[in-house]
Amino acid sequence: MASLTIRRWHSYIGLLAAPTVIFFALTGAVQIYGLHEAHGGYHPPAIVEKLSSVHKDQVFALGHHHDAAAPDADAGGPEAGPATPPARPPPKAKDDDDDDTGPSILILKAFFLVVALSLTVSTVFGVWMGVTQTRHPRLSWGLLIAGVLIPLVLVLI
Repeated sequence: MASLTIRRWHSYIGLLAAPTVIFFALTGAVQIYGLHEAHGGYHPPAIVEKLSSVHKDQVFALGHHHDAAAPDADAGGPEAGPATPPARPPPKAKDDDDDDTGPSILILKAFFLVVALSLTVSTVFGVWMGVTQTRHPRLSWGLLIAGVLIPLVLVLI
Protein backbone atom coordinates (compact mmCIF):
# COMPACT_ATOMS: atom_id res chain seq x y z
CA MET A 1 0.00 0.00 0.00
CA ALA A 2 2.81 2.44 0.87
CA SER A 3 4.56 1.78 -2.44
CA LEU A 4 1.35 2.59 -4.32
CA THR A 5 1.05 5.90 -2.47
CA ILE A 6 4.70 6.73 -3.16
CA ARG A 7 4.26 5.86 -6.86
CA ARG A 8 1.17 8.10 -7.09
CA TRP A 9 2.92 11.05 -5.42
CA HIS A 10 5.97 10.49 -7.62
CA SER A 11 3.73 10.71 -10.67
CA TYR A 12 2.00 13.89 -9.48
CA ILE A 13 5.24 15.65 -8.52
CA GLY A 14 6.83 14.54 -11.79
CA LEU A 15 3.96 15.95 -13.85
CA LEU A 16 4.24 19.30 -12.10
CA ALA A 17 8.03 19.45 -12.52
CA ALA A 18 8.30 17.87 -16.00
CA PRO A 19 7.88 21.03 -18.12
CA THR A 20 10.63 22.78 -16.16
CA VAL A 21 12.92 19.74 -16.37
CA ILE A 22 12.45 19.64 -20.14
CA PHE A 23 13.05 23.39 -20.40
CA PHE A 24 16.30 23.24 -18.41
CA ALA A 25 17.54 20.17 -20.27
CA LEU A 26 16.99 21.76 -23.69
CA THR A 27 18.28 25.23 -22.86
CA GLY A 28 21.25 23.65 -21.09
CA ALA A 29 21.98 21.63 -24.22
CA VAL A 30 22.07 24.86 -26.23
CA GLN A 31 24.42 26.46 -23.70
CA ILE A 32 26.91 23.57 -23.76
CA TYR A 33 28.19 24.78 -27.13
CA GLY A 34 27.65 28.50 -26.46
CA LEU A 35 24.83 28.78 -29.00
CA HIS A 36 23.04 31.26 -26.73
CA GLU A 37 25.76 33.94 -27.01
CA ALA A 38 27.07 35.94 -29.92
CA HIS A 39 30.68 35.25 -30.85
CA GLY A 40 32.59 35.89 -34.04
CA GLY A 41 30.09 36.28 -36.86
CA TYR A 42 27.46 34.21 -35.08
CA HIS A 43 24.44 35.89 -33.50
CA PRO A 44 21.86 33.61 -31.87
CA PRO A 45 18.17 33.99 -32.61
CA ALA A 46 16.60 36.32 -30.05
CA ILE A 47 14.33 33.57 -28.69
CA VAL A 48 17.31 31.29 -28.00
CA GLU A 49 19.08 34.10 -26.19
CA LYS A 50 16.00 35.02 -24.16
CA LEU A 51 15.25 31.42 -23.15
CA SER A 52 18.87 30.97 -22.09
CA SER A 53 18.54 34.15 -20.05
CA VAL A 54 15.61 32.54 -18.23
CA HIS A 55 17.79 29.47 -17.63
CA LYS A 56 20.74 31.47 -16.30
CA ASP A 57 19.24 34.64 -14.80
CA GLN A 58 15.50 33.90 -14.45
CA VAL A 59 14.55 36.84 -16.71
CA PHE A 60 13.15 36.77 -20.24
CA ALA A 61 15.53 39.30 -21.80
CA LEU A 62 18.36 39.64 -24.24
CA GLY A 63 21.84 38.93 -22.96
CA HIS A 64 24.37 41.43 -21.65
CA HIS A 65 26.29 41.86 -24.92
CA HIS A 66 23.31 43.75 -26.40
CA ASP A 67 23.59 46.36 -23.63
CA ALA A 68 27.17 47.22 -24.64
CA ALA A 69 26.11 48.01 -28.21
CA ALA A 70 23.59 50.65 -27.13
CA PRO A 71 24.99 54.17 -26.84
CA ASP A 72 24.73 55.90 -23.49
CA ALA A 73 21.78 58.33 -23.60
CA ASP A 74 23.41 60.65 -21.03
CA ALA A 75 26.75 60.95 -22.82
CA GLY A 76 27.59 63.92 -24.97
CA GLY A 77 26.07 67.36 -24.96
CA PRO A 78 27.74 70.67 -24.10
CA GLU A 79 27.98 70.03 -20.37
CA ALA A 80 29.42 66.54 -20.74
CA GLY A 81 33.01 67.82 -20.54
CA PRO A 82 35.99 66.49 -22.46
CA ALA A 83 35.60 63.17 -24.14
CA THR A 84 37.35 60.30 -22.44
CA PRO A 85 38.86 57.51 -24.48
CA PRO A 86 37.08 54.19 -24.18
CA ALA A 87 38.50 51.85 -21.59
CA ARG A 88 40.66 49.05 -22.91
CA PRO A 89 38.82 45.74 -22.67
CA PRO A 90 40.18 43.31 -20.13
CA PRO A 91 42.38 40.54 -21.47
CA LYS A 92 40.37 37.70 -22.88
CA ALA A 93 40.09 34.84 -20.43
CA LYS A 94 40.47 31.32 -21.68
CA ASP A 95 36.99 30.30 -22.60
CA ASP A 96 35.50 26.87 -23.23
CA ASP A 97 34.51 28.13 -26.72
CA ASP A 98 38.15 28.65 -27.77
CA ASP A 99 39.53 26.74 -30.71
CA ASP A 100 42.25 25.15 -28.57
CA THR A 101 39.76 23.16 -26.51
CA GLY A 102 41.22 19.77 -25.78
CA PRO A 103 39.68 16.49 -26.85
CA SER A 104 38.60 15.59 -23.31
CA ILE A 105 36.51 18.78 -23.10
CA LEU A 106 34.91 18.08 -26.48
CA ILE A 107 34.05 14.54 -25.40
CA LEU A 108 32.66 15.82 -22.09
CA LYS A 109 30.50 18.37 -23.93
CA ALA A 110 29.22 15.64 -26.25
CA PHE A 111 28.43 13.43 -23.24
CA PHE A 112 26.55 16.27 -21.52
CA LEU A 113 24.58 16.85 -24.72
CA VAL A 114 23.60 13.17 -24.83
CA VAL A 115 22.58 13.34 -21.14
CA ALA A 116 20.48 16.48 -21.73
CA LEU A 117 18.71 14.91 -24.69
CA SER A 118 18.23 11.64 -22.80
CA LEU A 119 16.73 13.52 -19.86
CA THR A 120 14.34 15.25 -22.24
CA VAL A 121 13.21 12.00 -23.88
CA SER A 122 12.90 10.21 -20.53
CA THR A 123 10.84 13.06 -19.09
CA VAL A 124 8.53 13.08 -22.13
CA PHE A 125 8.00 9.34 -21.64
CA GLY A 126 7.28 9.95 -17.95
CA VAL A 127 4.72 12.61 -18.84
CA TRP A 128 3.05 10.23 -21.26
CA MET A 129 2.88 7.52 -18.60
CA GLY A 130 1.66 10.02 -15.99
CA VAL A 131 -1.29 11.20 -18.05
CA THR A 132 -2.28 7.90 -19.71
CA GLN A 133 -1.84 5.41 -16.87
CA THR A 134 -3.72 7.05 -14.06
CA ARG A 135 -7.04 6.77 -12.31
CA HIS A 136 -7.19 10.56 -12.04
CA PRO A 137 -6.62 11.97 -15.54
CA ARG A 138 -8.04 15.41 -14.71
CA LEU A 139 -5.66 15.82 -11.79
CA SER A 140 -2.73 14.62 -13.90
CA TRP A 141 -3.50 16.99 -16.77
CA GLY A 142 -4.12 19.81 -14.30
CA LEU A 143 -0.72 19.30 -12.69
CA LEU A 144 0.98 19.19 -16.09
CA ILE A 145 -0.77 22.39 -17.20
CA ALA A 146 0.11 24.05 -13.88
CA GLY A 147 3.73 22.98 -14.42
CA VAL A 148 3.72 24.89 -17.70
CA LEU A 149 1.73 27.94 -16.61
CA ILE A 150 3.25 28.71 -13.19
CA PRO A 151 6.82 29.37 -14.39
CA LEU A 152 5.56 31.02 -17.59
CA VAL A 153 3.41 33.51 -15.67
CA LEU A 154 6.16 34.16 -13.11
CA VAL A 155 8.73 34.90 -15.82
CA LEU A 156 6.42 37.22 -17.71
CA ILE A 157 5.22 39.35 -14.76
